[in-house]
This record gives sequence, C-alpha cells and structure tokens, in this order.
Amino acid sequence: MERIACTPRPHWQARVEHLGLVWHGADAQPYWDESACYRFSPDEIAEIEQATAELYRLFLAAGQHVLDQDLLGSFGIPDFCHQAIREAWDGEPAALNYGRFDLGYDGAGPPKLFEFNCDTPTSLLEASVIQWDWKEAVFPAADQFNSLHERLVDRWRAIAPPRGTSMLHLTYVDGNMGEDAVTVAYMADTAREAGIDTQLIQTQQLGWDHARRRFVDLDNRPIDALFHLYPWEWIVHEPFGREVVESLSSTLWIEPIWKMIWSNKAILPILWDLFPGHPNLLEASRVAMTGDHVMKPLLSREGANIRLVQDGETVAQSSGNYGEEGFIYQRLYTLPGAGDRRPVLGSWVVDGDPAGMGIREDGPITGNAARFVPHIID
Repeated sequence: MERIACTPRPHWQARVEHLGLVWHGADAQPYWDESACYRFSPDEIAEIEQATAELYRLFLAAGQHVLDQDLLGSFGIPDFCHQAIREAWDGEPAALNYGRFDLGYDGAGPPKLFEFNCDTPTSLLEASVIQWDWKEAVFPAADQFNSLHERLVDRWRAIAPPRGTSMLHLTYVDGNMGEDAVTVAYMADTAREAGIDTQLIQTQQLGWDHARRRFVDLDNRPIDALFHLYPWEWIVHEPFGREVVESLSSTLWIEPIWKMIWSNKAILPILWDLFPGHPNLLEASRVAMTGDHVMKPLLSREGANIRLVQDGETVAQSSGNYGEEGFIYQRLYTLPGAGDRRPVLGSWVVDGDPAGMGIREDGPITGNAARFVPHIID
C-alpha cells in the first residue's frame, strides 16, 4: 500500500461533472482529489476482499444474536419497530444488501473494522464510476478493486420489478452539500439500466393516503417500492414514523428496516463479545475503556461527536448534535499517514459480496471535510 503523487487531468472538473459528480468540492478545496492515488498489490487487495467477506459473515451472526437475545431496546430502537424488524429479518424482503465497511489498513496488518455504513452509505458514485474513469485515463494498464456499477445493476435486475410494478421511487432530503442528491441520482441510473422506471421524490414530499393506508407521490400514485437515502433512525422518529411501519406490507422499502441493527454502533461491542480477538475487529465495549480508545455515539454521521483518547488525553474531538442515545468505546487504531492524509478504506458489498473500494483522506477523525482519493492495483 503506497501513496503516490499524480498530476490531475486537465479540465478534470468538467469530466467528473459529465459523469454525474456535480458536487466535487467546496471553498476551493476539492472533495474528489486526483493529485494522488493509492497503489495496492494484488495480495493486499485479496486480503481486503477476504476481510470484507468475513465481516459480512460476522454481521449476519451478530444480527441473529441481537434478535435471539431480544436486544433491540438496548440499541435505542423504538418499541413499535421491533416486530417489523424481526419480520423483515426473517422474511428477507427484496433488497440491494449493499453497504460500506470503513476499515483501517496499513498493508502490514489485517484490515480492522471501524463501522458498517449499510443504511444510507454515500461516496458511491465516486467509488464506482468516477475513479474507474480516472484509472482508465491515467493508469490504463493497471487494475482496480471495483465492480460496483455492474453488481448494482445486476442486483436491481434480480429484484425487479418491485412488487409487480416497474416504478421505483427514490427519496432523499435536499442538503448535505448535494452529496445525497448525487448518490440518489446515481442509484436511479443503475436502476434504469436494469430496466426499472424511476421517479425521484424528496422525503418531505411523501404523502400518506389515509383512505388507502399507504404512501403516495405528488401525483397521488401509490408508492410500491421506495429507495431511501434517509436513515431509518430518522424515519421512524418523523411524524409519519408509525405509518412507515404500517406501510411495510404495501411498500417495499429499500433498504429494509432491519438495517437499523447493523447501522447502529451498538453492534460493535456485540461483535467483539461474539468473536473476541478476531483479526478484523477492534475491541469494543458499551462501558468506558482504559488505554487508548475512541468514543463514538451509537448513531452519528460524518464523523460527528467522536473523541480520540491516547495516553489518558483527548488528542482529537469532533463536534455535532449526536450522542443522546449513548456511546460505545472502541480500541484506538492509529491510521497510517500524517496530517490530513490519513486514509480510511471503504470496502463495499452488494448482495453481501465484496464489490469494490473507495478511499477517503482526512485527519485523525474522518469527517465531512474528507477527500476521496482513487486507487489502483499494480
């Protein structure tokens, strides 16, 4: 694993915009950063891919354990969601089963799990289409750990047409510097490539038809299938949260409500309890740790409300509005690199299988100012 300097392509902004990445930086600071890349050996990629498949296996076991031991309440999940989560887990409604494992890796030891972004993961377009296009232009002879686009299209094709209709609605909340809109637009592209008609709708535009007891769009059409880039923990706390649970019998929500288990950091101590010492896990606990550790909210986004403790001192801390539900403590993993060039690997799965990788660079805490840096296999 080696970071190498690269020369950005002339007019790269126009190229990535043409491919759909219309938001690629802010305040003169690029988000998409092709001034460098990471070079991996085939053996290193094989290790990352194997760890990704193994972690998905561990999450399956941990999810079943949570349900078997009736632990949903300890995750801060509202009671009215519990039965719906159990039914969705056992019933396995059609889903992409996709997500991004955030990993620490330095090429010297096994990849270590930080968390699993599997409900509303972003950085998808850049990990699939944008960095592949960059590789083809700059390193055409090299390879890349990247089959994301093809796997997403294949998965949409496998679960289409949802609930007997070819219409798929996709919802998000406008904001977040355009990142969510870009991700949903790309997801709609993959669904259309699979032969599915799509309609984008903002979350606040969803309507509830009281007579028909189901969600409808602005044209009063029933919503039979809905891809949402709006996290379940927010959805169920909206005024229409109970209607969402009621709608599960008439609307296919992608991803399913059981993702509330895996996307909650309360799963991390459970993984460690079930698989103590596993080479791809970091020690994690619901009670305060001694020694070097990280404190994380059960539910947070973009690296908010994280505190890094080393030698008894707080060495880095991020602000935010999370933490009301509680915190977990995870053994500190020191990222390679220095300054704001510390990489976190995002290893993707689609239908539970390894599908590609994206890398974000930042300081000790990877936040919303992180840059996306491409990679090659050489």
